[in-house]
Amino acid sequence: MPKICVIGGSRYVGKLLVKRLQTAGQQVTVINRGSTPSPPGTEHLIVDRNDEAALSAALGSATFDVVIDQICYTPVQAEIAARAFHDRTRRYVMTSTIEVYDPATAALATVPHDTPVPEEIVDPTTWRVATDLPWHDTAYLQTHYAEGKRQAEAVFTHHQAFDFTVVRSAHVLGGGAAEFTGRLAHHVERITHGREIAAHAEALPTVFIHYEELAGLLEWAAAATGFTGPLNACSDGPLDVYELGAMIAARTGREPVYRRVAAGEPASPFSIDRHYAMSNARAKNLGFPFSHTTDWLPGALTEALHATAAPTEAVDATAAPIT
Repeated sequence: MPKICVIGGSRYVGKLLVKRLQTAGQQVTVINRGSTPSPPGTEHLIVDRNDEAALSAALGSATFDVVIDQICYTPVQAEIAARAFHDRTRRYVMTSTIEVYDPATAALATVPHDTPVPEEIVDPTTWRVATDLPWHDTAYLQTHYAEGKRQAEAVFTHHQAFDFTVVRSAHVLGGGAAEFTGRLAHHVERITHGREIAAHAEALPTVFIHYEELAGLLEWAAAATGFTGPLNACSDGPLDVYELGAMIAARTGREPVYRRVAAGEPASPFSIDRHYAMSNARAKNLGFPFSHTTDWLPGALTEALHATAAPTEAVDATAAPIT
């Protein structure tokens, strides 16, 4: 029975991923700090991943076929994990984010607006790592989320003790109240109640993925042996905030009310004023069959409409998306 370790597998994508692995006959170990119970049927290691000595002690003599890391945000966390799992796994899969391509957060090569962004725009083999930055500071980490992910990718890439693949996720939707960032609910509730949505006058398309599709891709990437390196994860069919609003309007019968803002000004989630919509061509060429956004978004909108506990007004348009 294959042995899989999931770091952070107790909610949303991670929780579904664990269930999928169990259904496929995998023996699953979940590592978290214990604030959320591990899914039934898993081995649960309660430990703070930031404490290297405690992590190594909790792992003991355990070995795994694959480690899937859902909650690595900094190069310091990556270095700790790389050392802890150095001789304990043959493959390591890290969940990263579309935000690594955001040109507002790093000096990146320019990609034309009509060209989906390929993986090589951010090459972890050449990315500079700086572990002496204040990655332990919550405020610093929030404002440097994309850079933390880029540097974490670089640490694992250079470690070379195991095969490493990083899955760069698009904006994740679906699941109603389970989608705890509340970003889709933010738009649904504002349109339903006739409240303004701040949107850039020249909003650009971005890409999305359903949480079930992302869990399936992570499971697929964990089982693979023929590739390493970055992998973009997004459904076909980019949408801009106005197209998303039109789809919500069709479900609610209420027309969106927009307050136009200029490029660079704060706006609602999914209003993007710079181009970094990803290409999924590499994963497709390797054999993963992506859906089209319109295949699942109507169902996700229905879930969001029915959700009663989704956080909406507290949503921060500048906050990092869940990956």
